[in-house]
Amino acid sequence: MNSADFEMEIELLIDAIYRKYHYDFREYAMASLKRRLRTAMLRFDCSTLSQLQDRVLHEPATFPMLLDFLTVQVSEMFRDPGYFRALREQVIPLLRTYPSLKIWVAGCSTGEEAFSLAILLREENLLERTQIYATDINVRALEMAETGIYDVDRIAGFTDNHRLSGSKTSLSDYYTAAYGKVVFDRTLKEHIVFSDHSLATDSVFSEVQLVSCRNVLIYFNRELQDRALGLFEGALCRKGFLGLGAKESVRFSAHADDFIEVARENKIFQKRGSI
Repeated sequence: MNSADFEMEIELLIDAIYRKYHYDFREYAMASLKRRLRTAMLRFDCSTLSQLQDRVLHEPATFPMLLDFLTVQVSEMFRDPGYFRALREQVIPLLRTYPSLKIWVAGCSTGEEAFSLAILLREENLLERTQIYATDINVRALEMAETGIYDVDRIAGFTDNHRLSGSKTSLSDYYTAAYGKVVFDRTLKEHIVFSDHSLATDSVFSEVQLVSCRNVLIYFNRELQDRALGLFEGALCRKGFLGLGAKESVRFSAHADDFIEVARENKIFQKRGSI
């Protein structure tokens, strides 16, 4: 099948998903959709996207599994440790000035970043006055996130990242291990609310001091990137902070003038305050 026909089939599938399930992937980057759907076709043993579309529409169990291919499920604790070190050194001192804190982790996947922020805030004695909202469109990922359970073979990488983030404590202080799994402390989960939210269709739900949305915008086209950045700008309080992924930026977006760079290398921005 030539590229134009394949893109047409993608558009038909994405429209069918939107109309039946109300998940909106219509503004996702085409290159990302092509790559993910080709992988999905192999997984579902479909020779064409039309076959996959038929299964999505007529087999209720298919769509939740397909959603795992369409959404980003790659994460780790303290991913890109320099980002968390920059938060610790350049953002936390200003967050201390607030009597209470709200943080939004947008596109939280299976929860690694939300737990990382909870640990960082506990280390900085701020967690007790913080509420973390961790959102994603993938309900199955959110269910996994809420358990706070991860495979023990991932812990060595998590531990290295945690140390490089500038922590003075041990990651092992925050979990217990048994039967090949680790379970993170329930007192961390008490400060995290996991919730279904779409950057493509939903609106702002709370005022926050920090938005962390990393490695999500790269899968959106320019229009959807602008929409998401508009949500973040609307959610952030005056002089609130926005953290993005290593290959993401507010530059060249419709909201470029709404932010100033705080940590260029680690992609942390601050919402401009009124004069």
